[in-house]
Amino acid sequence: MSDDEEVQYVKKTKTIHYGSLEDSEKERLEAQNEESNDSDAAPSANQIQEPSEYMELEDAMTKDKQALLEEFERRRKARSINVSTDDAEVKRNLRQLGEPICLFGEGPADRRSRLRDILSRIGEDAVVRREAEEERKLFEKDQETTWYHEGPDTLRIARLWLAEYSLPRAKNRLEEARKMVDIPAATKTAKSQELQKKIQAMSIYSSQIGDTRPISYCQFSPNSQLLATASWSGLCKVWSVPNCELVQTLKGHTCNVGAIVFHPRATISQENNICNMASCAADGSVKLWDFTSEEPIADIEGHMPHRVSRLRFHPSGRFLGTCCYDNSWRLWDLQQCTEVLHQEGHVKPVYCISFQCDGSVCATGGLDAFGRVWDLRTGRCIMFMEGHLKGILGIDFSSDGYHIATASEDNTCKIWDLRKRAILYTIPAHTNLISEVKFQKDTGSYLVTASYDNTIKFWTNRTWQPLKTLSGHDGKIMSVDVSPDDQYIASSSYDRTFKFWTPEISQ
Repeated sequence: MSDDEEVQYVKKTKTIHYGSLEDSEKERLEAQNEESNDSDAAPSANQIQEPSEYMELEDAMTKDKQALLEEFERRRKARSINVSTDDAEVKRNLRQLGEPICLFGEGPADRRSRLRDILSRIGEDAVVRREAEEERKLFEKDQETTWYHEGPDTLRIARLWLAEYSLPRAKNRLEEARKMVDIPAATKTAKSQELQKKIQAMSIYSSQIGDTRPISYCQFSPNSQLLATASWSGLCKVWSVPNCELVQTLKGHTCNVGAIVFHPRATISQENNICNMASCAADGSVKLWDFTSEEPIADIEGHMPHRVSRLRFHPSGRFLGTCCYDNSWRLWDLQQCTEVLHQEGHVKPVYCISFQCDGSVCATGGLDAFGRVWDLRTGRCIMFMEGHLKGILGIDFSSDGYHIATASEDNTCKIWDLRKRAILYTIPAHTNLISEVKFQKDTGSYLVTASYDNTIKFWTNRTWQPLKTLSGHDGKIMSVDVSPDDQYIASSSYDRTFKFWTPEISQ
């Protein structure tokens, strides 16, 4: 066979071979088409297995990329979030978000970064919602309505009586104040100089050991002829003025007595066998006394187990105000024999109380360093006294009805004006805490302060400048009082003595 014939033979053979393959392949393809027509949307597992592996890998890469982009975006937002540099505010924000305010070993800078990171994670929408919620709460708080509920009949009776009692007295006081305006300035100056001369002549008149333990309180009787003292021994005693002779011993308290006070009409127009004195103690007991017995005539219950630090009679004598260590003060109606007011408002124990001469308002001082003035006819706080750095231990109203003096643990005495509802002057009075402050009873022409620096100081009522310093006690002075007739000053001390002070020219 020649080469040309061989090539033609191969071509012919291939043609025959391909022809047979084309027929069989055509039949096979037609069979596959029929199967694919029968199941259009159901490809076999062999047909999708290989592409799905590529798709899963691709999806995973896409998700990682998306998460990375989101993380970059979050960090960008975190850098743009403004966070306060005040660490206290940062802690407050963390607390609002329900997060721990401090982690172990975390400093202020780390805490700020953590807050910024948290804010970026919760998203701007959440921050906006939280701010909107806070604004809504503030708005609702501003729109809050004061709700009143009906009080007992005893309170209504007491408040009506207080209004009827105080309004005429306020009218008379204002009329007297207007008359004082017409007095010539020369006359006022002469009286002021005479008073200053009298104060500068003050010296010790007598001294008496009053008890075996410190004497915590002293007060003159309304007629200035008796002095009542309270001691940490639990005894209260009544002494003659100025001879310092023991007149009466009052037995009833079993622990430290904080104060003893006279009824406003005791020794003047009131009988001896009714309530003429009241005292309080550290165990929460409050007792009423007369001038005829060593035993109390009545106990006022309701304070225990909290300490009662100070108490004071209302100018009318009908009511008794008590200061309690449960952060409240009470007003007791002695005529109705009941508590008519249990007033809260201080955040720490209420330590001292003073009534205005009209009987319409009272002022309280607390160990929270704040003072408050309360309208007894409505029960509202009409003045908030903020300025002391430590607790207020003494408070007193001037006879003019609008000046208030407060004595504090911060060694200062502050003067407040009820008309302006503001502080007038701060007296850097002593080198230790001031235990008591008292205005002159009649005209309020001067101010007396007692301190744990063992001294008593006098201050003028106009410029609040020092007039005189009295030294003589060996221990810290716990109380001081001015006699209603303006002849004597009494002081009681930790050294277990009480002393009378008077101008030398009157001896």
